[in-house]
Amino acid sequence: MKHESLIRRSLVAASLALSFGLSAGAAIAAEDVNPHADEILRSMSNFLAGTKAFSVSMDNSNEILTLEGQKLQFNSRSTLIVERPSGFLVNRQGRFADVALFFDGATLTLYGKTLNAYIQKEVAGTIDDAIHAIERETSLSVPGADLLLSDPYAALTSGVTSSGYFGTAYVGGVECHHLAFRTPKVDWQIWVKTGDEPLPMKYVITTKWMTGAPQYSVQLSDWNTKPMIVPGRFRFAVPTGAVRVEALPVDEAGEIIVEQENK
Repeated sequence: MKHESLIRRSLVAASLALSFGLSAGAAIAAEDVNPHADEILRSMSNFLAGTKAFSVSMDNSNEILTLEGQKLQFNSRSTLIVERPSGFLVNRQGRFADVALFFDGATLTLYGKTLNAYIQKEVAGTIDDAIHAIERETSLSVPGADLLLSDPYAALTSGVTSSGYFGTAYVGGVECHHLAFRTPKVDWQIWVKTGDEPLPMKYVITTKWMTGAPQYSVQLSDWNTKPMIVPGRFRFAVPTGAVRVEALPVDEAGEIIVEQENK
């Protein structure tokens, strides 16, 4: 029972820490859009959508407000490799556990490395299908999901009511356009590399109506738009002794409850 409880708590925490996304909403209000910001975002989205494969590293920071009113920041590191239309692998190291998320066009797997436990679901189709399956089952989304979709621009602008362009700045030594967007529930900013490769370099989401306005931020680095991908890279091979868990239901608090299968 103790081992089962540990698996449940850690996979819940790992799954939650993997997630970030933007709320859907009304269509973008044209009169409040900055044309330059919209043009750059569209250029970035088209570039990503047209990239057959890529890999990138992400440093994630997630702010949490305690019941005592103290704001804490939890950091994690993720790596992502993608091959369109139907393969990706996310690895994450953070406070709770080492976690990997696999999709090979047929099966979606979340694996807790430290616990040697995994969740698996049959999902045939594209990366879009896998991401929508995760959101449908858990109300969560894959890190960088908006950037993985076949139409990143539509996903990113869903719910946006206004936007702004704030010149250029440097992120990790790279000159970037600074864009900002607003939705009814969150404000978000993105820094896009200048030049012929309009890659996203930083992403910040602020939950503006929550006390303390906590932020989720991602800094992206080590972009490779022509990675070498060996056959079978996205297929999950069950490690020796790994425990399979059954489902990803979400409770009233929005946390995932994972039940261990009876063997």
